[in-house]
This record gives sequence, C-alpha cells and structure tokens, in this order.
Amino acid sequence: MRITALHSYPVKGCHRIDHDEAQVEPWGLAGDRRWMVVDADGVGITQRDTPRLTQLTARPRPGGLQLSAPGLPDLDLDEPTDGTEISVRVFRSKPMYPARVADSEWMGKFLGLDARLAWQPDPTTRPIPRTGLPDDSVSFADGYPLLLANTASLGAVNDWLLEGGDDPVPMHRFRPNLVVSGAPAWAEDDWIGQRLRIGDLTLRAEKPCDRCRVTTIDQETGEAGRQPLHVLGKHRRFDKGLLFAINLTPDLAPGETGTIRVGDTLTVGSS
Repeated sequence: MRITALHSYPVKGCHRIDHDEAQVEPWGLAGDRRWMVVDADGVGITQRDTPRLTQLTARPRPGGLQLSAPGLPDLDLDEPTDGTEISVRVFRSKPMYPARVADSEWMGKFLGLDARLAWQPDPTTRPIPRTGLPDDSVSFADGYPLLLANTASLGAVNDWLLEGGDDPVPMHRFRPNLVVSGAPAWAEDDWIGQRLRIGDLTLRAEKPCDRCRVTTIDQETGEAGRQPLHVLGKHRRFDKGLLFAINLTPDLAPGETGTIRVGDTLTVGSS
C-alpha cells in the first residue's frame, strides 16, 4: 500500500492544495486549516452553507497567506500575531476558541456576507473531541487532524453510481488529506483502533468519517447535486452515519514533526 496523493486546505472550506510531500504536525499537515472564515457571531462558514468557498484558493507562505478568487484582486496577508482577538466556533453548538482577525473587507466582498477571516495562533488550544490523550489537539478541521481515503473504496462507490445511472465522482469530493492505493475496498474499516506507519511517522486510526452534504458539491464549480451522499445512504449507512474514509491523529508530542511523501509505503500495525 502506498500514498498516492496529499492535500491540504489552508482556509477551512477552500480549494485544495496538492503536495508531493508535506510536513506533519501534531494537529495536522503544516498549514492545514489554520485559517477559517467566520460570521458575525464567530461561527465558522463552510461549504455546507456557502459552496462559493470552492472558488477560494489559499496558498500559505512563511508568516502569511495569499488569497485569490474570481473577480477580486489577489490578497496577501500576514499572520495577525497582534491582530484583534476573537473567540470562534467551528460549529455553532461547539465550544469557542481563541483566534485573531486577519481580514474582513476582502472576504466580505468575495462571499457577499458579513464575514471575517480568522487565524488560529495556537493550535494546541483546541482538543480533539472524545480523544483519550490529553495532549492531542487539532486545527480548524471538523474534528481530527487528518483524513485518509482509499482509492479502491472510491472505485466501489463509483461502481454503485454507474449502476444507478449516475456519473462517477473524483476523490476530491471527499476532501482527504491522504489518499492510499493498493488496499482492497473498505480495508480501512478494519484499521480503526490500530496504528498506521507512513514513512517516518506513526498515526492512530481513530474513527470512520461520517459524511455530510459537502460531498455533493463539485469542488471545481461549487454546484451541488445529490451524489455521492445518496448512494452512500444505500450502501454505507451505519450507526455512526454514512461512512467514507477514516480520521487519523499523528503520534506526535507538541514540538515534534514528521514528513509524509507521495510514494511512501503504508503499513498497518497494532493498537
């Protein structure tokens, strides 16, 4: 089994960035979802309610971020180390965590909303839900540092779609960080509770990922449909939801890092 793709999403909900190799920090890939667009109440704005985020490209640079979007001049931002402090939520019902405002005018024009771009200065302040390890933390990702998807499982989903007369979907619909090939379809279901070895890094396979309507949004155009969520409801409905891909946590202490490269071998160990 080998890693065949690596992706990060510097602003939560933005267009993906592809990598040949990526540094891994305890809270996820370096630069992944350390920025989030929030509304006037500090609640994260995501593709679930604002598919236009698919048209936002964000490229990290040392100490900052470069943004581009259709119809707007590019914007270069520094990390607001001394900017306005606010409290933000990834979801409305969840706890609030500290962030700093980096921009409001450009993002408001882009989305046509009262929106601000917030930066997470300290990713250690947001613990992973239900984790058993006190030092675990996460960026502005939904819940866990990394998402791993299996190309054979996507193949199974696309077979179901074709059987029903629907078009296949690309892996980008599921917005993974890591993509693995060489494993049978749904082999990842059996990895939960075990440790995975990729390159010089060990990761804990925490839980399967319950999928939402973001999977129905074309990541290139922002147009929404009903698939693949509808077919997952037929074939991958479990007590934990409509499942595709698995959540991972790096086995790294604060201050430690690792590296994952496209082509790295993935091996499955024990708990």
